[in-house]
Amino acid sequence: MSLTSEEIRKLEKMGYRFVGKHNHAAAKICHWTKKSLLDDGVCYKEKFYGIKSHRCLQMSPSIPFCHQKCLFCWRDLSATDTEWKGAYDEPGEIIDGCIQAQRTLLCGFFGNDKSNPEKLAQSQDPNNAAISLAGEPMLYPEIGELLREFHHRDFTTFLVSNGVTPTKLKNLPEEPTQLYLSLDAPEKKTYDDVCQPQIPDSWDKLNESLELLPSFDCRTVIRTTCVRDKNMFNPQGYADLIKKADPDFVEIKAYMHIGYSRQRLERDNMPLSFEVRNFAREIGELCGMEVINESKESRVVLLG
Repeated sequence: MSLTSEEIRKLEKMGYRFVGKHNHAAAKICHWTKKSLLDDGVCYKEKFYGIKSHRCLQMSPSIPFCHQKCLFCWRDLSATDTEWKGAYDEPGEIIDGCIQAQRTLLCGFFGNDKSNPEKLAQSQDPNNAAISLAGEPMLYPEIGELLREFHHRDFTTFLVSNGVTPTKLKNLPEEPTQLYLSLDAPEKKTYDDVCQPQIPDSWDKLNESLELLPSFDCRTVIRTTCVRDKNMFNPQGYADLIKKADPDFVEIKAYMHIGYSRQRLERDNMPLSFEVRNFAREIGELCGMEVINESKESRVVLLG
């Protein structure tokens, strides 16, 4: 599946910039990168893990491809396919294109008197790749080589996966700096309702990936997007799954009522910061972890 010119136009209007010849990879400036350049705050990942928001490259090699159609996803899910079809761009081309797109998108900050000049100069050479913009990166045929190429260029890499490709995860030739697995339900029914998997046996495959997580040498994180009235219950179910995965950290984060998710969910489905904190504490107590950090602005709590 390739995106139509109309779909690309819509995404570009939202700030995406496609790179390469085949329109499957893109970069987009993160809200927190912009705020950091203006000395107006930083991403919770800087607070939690030490990466620099102004030098973070938010990108994906697989914009049109995903196994799920999650209710809380900000994308237009009509433009989504579950398996790779057609040709693809090489990792080096994608990285070159994304870095150049980042520079182009940030050029307006050079005319802003409020920009931090030192950060702005450093932003031209990003050194962390957040491979999480949209789509499922594990579907990109050369995901291991993409990670290797980023590392060859002295990047750290934060790879976010929905966990539905355990075989590919197991055989990943290069580990990221930090591997995220999304865990957005405490059991199968909620998973089917909220994540809307598009391939068979997705829940079983996710569980297989959770069991694989302890075998990784890199930092591992479980990420849960909390949607009020949809998946913020059964903390014991979450805790049991987390214990199986034995991650270094768990991020419990609020759903944000943005993008196309507003057509599927209500604003009331967005939990408040204290609700996320209380839910995180419940889960932590049940799986032997505790709250070690928090970002109220992003409504995210870190368990460790």
